Amino acid sequence: MSELVTGDAVVLGLRPARLPSRALAAAIDLAVVFCVFMLVSVVVAIASVTLDEAAVAAITVALFLLVLIGGPIAVETLSHGRSLGKLACGLRVVRDDGGPIRFRHALVRGAMGAVEILMTFGVVASIASLVSARGRRLGDVFAGTLVIRERVAAKRSVAVPPPPPWLVGRFSQLDLSAVPDELWLAIRQYLTRMHQLDPGVGGSIAGRLADELVTRTGIAPPQGVPAAAFLAAVVHERQARDARRVFAGARNASSAPPAPPAPPAPPAPTVFPGSAGFAAPAGPVADGSGAVGGPRPGHGTGQEGAGASSAGFAPPG
Repeated sequence: MSELVTGDAVVLGLRPARLPSRALAAAIDLAVVFCVFMLVSVVVAIASVTLDEAAVAAITVALFLLVLIGGPIAVETLSHGRSLGKLACGLRVVRDDGGPIRFRHALVRGAMGAVEILMTFGVVASIASLVSARGRRLGDVFAGTLVIRERVAAKRSVAVPPPPPWLVGRFSQLDLSAVPDELWLAIRQYLTRMHQLDPGVGGSIAGRLADELVTRTGIAPPQGVPAAAFLAAVVHERQARDARRVFAGARNASSAPPAPPAPPAPPAPTVFPGSAGFAAPAGPVADGSGAVGGPRPGHGTGQEGAGASSAGFAPPG
């Protein structure tokens, strides 16, 4: 586990990269850099066939500095510590305090890497990484950086330790709306790892987090309550409120009245044969004299009257 403890307690779970993963990442980076160097060298050699030997030697030295040294520096600066090899191996270069590196860090690492990796074929870098407790080479020591593992094996989530019983419910009236999510995350990370920290360092982190929580809520903890117990009690109160809110929403959803059933669809009209696709009216039919009566002969009975035409109309008598 990393020994880094930052102000926001975010990088407590990061692990320094060791020699095997760093060597694999460096091999990938060197292979890519040498391929680019050879390709650029061939292009420059073709373009400089008319130059003398001194000019060719100067161009070769410039290419060596620009590609083999300047290339990795530019890549680490622009990618904030992720080269192609480190990205493939799940590694990243950070500062000693856990922050992203800048150009000066990449410059020192690249300059020292030309000596301990290129000129000594990685022997000096390997020895320094084996001797260092964090696996750092000389470039990391002079630049103030550290190579960490970004991809670690998944672990089961660790529950936040419960507060003392005499503190449960003491902060039920506390207003937690002004506490940001970043502070909750830092408190949770500290509570789940406080037994792994040095007592002095853990106490200072707990005091700082408790002071920031008091600033956000405006209520100080009771006299004589340890900072870690105060943090655990406030986190327990927030979890209890979230659980009550979820259960209340589920209860309201289950007690809602059911929706009224949809009205039945009207029956489809009956279409009689020989009516050219028109539906016969469902009610009584009025004749030419205005009298309302039943259906006419030949309609609705399946039989047509004597002398009726094929369209279903009777000829005049």
